Order: sequence, then structure tokens, then C-alpha cells
Amino acid sequence: MAPELSLVIPLYNEEEVFEILKARLLQVLDNADISMEIVLVNDGSSDKTEQLIKNLTLLDNRFVGLSLSRNFGHQLALSAGLKYASATKAIMILDGDLQDPPELWKPFYEKLKEGYDVVYAIRANRKEGFFLKMAYKVYYRIMKHVANLKIPIDAGDFCMISRRVNNLMIKFPEESRYMRGIRTWIGFRQTGFPYSREERKAGKSKYTLRKLIQLAYLGFFNFSDFPIKVIKRIGYLGIALAFGYLLYSLYMKFFVHEEVPRGFNGILFAVVILGSIQFIAIGLIGEYLVRVFFQTKGRPLFLVDWIVKNSSLKKYEYDHHQNEIHTVKRKENVHSNQESS
Repeated sequence: MAPELSLVIPLYNEEEVFEILKARLLQVLDNADISMEIVLVNDGSSDKTEQLIKNLTLLDNRFVGLSLSRNFGHQLALSAGLKYASATKAIMILDGDLQDPPELWKPFYEKLKEGYDVVYAIRANRKEGFFLKMAYKVYYRIMKHVANLKIPIDAGDFCMISRRVNNLMIKFPEESRYMRGIRTWIGFRQTGFPYSREERKAGKSKYTLRKLIQLAYLGFFNFSDFPIKVIKRIGYLGIALAFGYLLYSLYMKFFVHEEVPRGFNGILFAVVILGSIQFIAIGLIGEYLVRVFFQTKGRPLFLVDWIVKNSSLKKYEYDHHQNEIHTVKRKENVHSNQESS
């Protein structure tokens, strides 16, 4: 029988925090008054995370293990987890570093039973460094003003969604996925739930500054046409300045009897500024075009190496006759996998 609730947790090189996470999740499962499963997604880890997931899911059928063929990134790992979550009522998304407390499933679920389809967590307090906190604060407030839809402020991926919202989210074909934007775009009844974001329990954050900037780019270019509008407005401003400068030059020539410009510096400055604006414009247009380019390839969003469900492991292979990826018929039981590991 399918569980009522699924918890989807993507993991990438989290062997240091895994045992702490496991203990917290087991406590949640043991104290839950509804049927529940936990989907652990290995996003191409290079440490022992994959083996730890496999060992746990083979021994406890309340856990589902899913391993991707390589590191596809946090947003696509989330998409994979949502696709294989089998809950009938709700799916909760959270990170594996325990900054998002899994114990909050109950108040989230109560909100969902009130008739909401999405309950997203609002980070009332963060325990990161000053620079990161300010960067997040500025980013969310910029997005509020430039996005084409109202993405909630200080709300990350941590949320609970209804089954019907999950079914819609996994059908989205876009390659550059910004899950909190997709969640907002879908609509239905949504509400926020304030919470204090805790410190990472062990290990280091895998979201480097470069990855955070990439995530910000996903928000800007997937859910806003503001960059293109800015370039257009700069173009209008350039035309206005050029026309004003022309009038100024004519005035100086015919009324003051002085030639403008009188030196090389003014021309050089104008050429450099206009050239820089053109390069920025080409780069911004390229950000949109590269997303179209990758989308038109039609590649799968992610590839699965293996999945463990009901303590049984299935391998995924490519079928040359059917031209599709499918699960191999044979299954490995718990004992044979324990021996091989």
C-alpha cells in the first residue's frame, strides 16, 4: 500500500552528516501517526554516500534509494526524487544537511489538510555568515521586483506539496529548472510557514558561491524578462544622450563659435562605453539563447543508475530495441546485496 507522505531528500557527498540524518529520520518514522516513506537521492556522490544509501534502503523498506548516473545538480536531483515519490497525499522536500528539520512534517501536513496545495517554509532566521545572509536578503528582494510572478521572499526549496501539485511539477520539461519558481507558477492555494533555519550538522555546504550565483541566474533568466528590458532602456537612454549631445554640439558651433569635441578623450570614452554596453547586451541575450539551445536537445533531465524500493534493488539499463531506459527484470534480494557490499 502506498504511503500518505513522502520525504524527498537529495544528497551529494554527505557521508559526514549521513548517520545524524539517519537517526533523525528513523525517529520521525517511528513517531509518525501516518504511513510515510523517505526517498534518498544520491546525486552522483564521490564519497561513501551512495553505499550508505544503498545499505539503509536495502534493510529498511520505509526508505527508497535512488542513485543518479552522475552529478546532475540539486534542482534535477529534486526532480528525480519527486518523480519516484509514491505518496498518495503529500510530498515534502528538504535538504540532507538538517538545516531543514524533518520534524516539521507534522505542522506542514496540518496546513495541507486545511486545504492548501503548497506549504513553503519561510526562513525567519538564518545562522549563516553575515555576507551570505545579506546576499540572500538582497537576492530575494530583487527577485520580488523583477520576476514575472510573485515568488515568496526568503522561501527556498523546503516545502510540502500535494499529490496533484507533484504530478504537475514532474511533467515540466524545462532543462534549467528553478523549482521554487515552478512551484509558484503552478499556483493553487499556497501559504508560508516561518521557521528558524538551523546550522549544518556536519560537513561543508556543497553550495559554493559559484553554484549560488548559478541558482540566482536560474531565477532571473527563467522567470523574468527584466535583463532584456534593461538593455532596451539603456539603448533608449543612449539615443537620448546622443541626440542631446548633437544639439549641444550644434549650439556650441553656431552660437558660441566653438567646435565640440575638441579632443580625442571624448570620442574614446564614448566608443568604450558603447562597446561595453553591446557586449553586455550580447551576453544577456546569450543567457536566454543558451537555455533555448539546451532545451531543444530534448535530452532526459536525469539518468538513474539504480533504485531500491521495498528492500529490492533494480538496475537501470538502456534498451537499444525500444530506444528507452528501463529497469532490468532481475532483482537482487537484501542478503545478496549485503554480501556484495
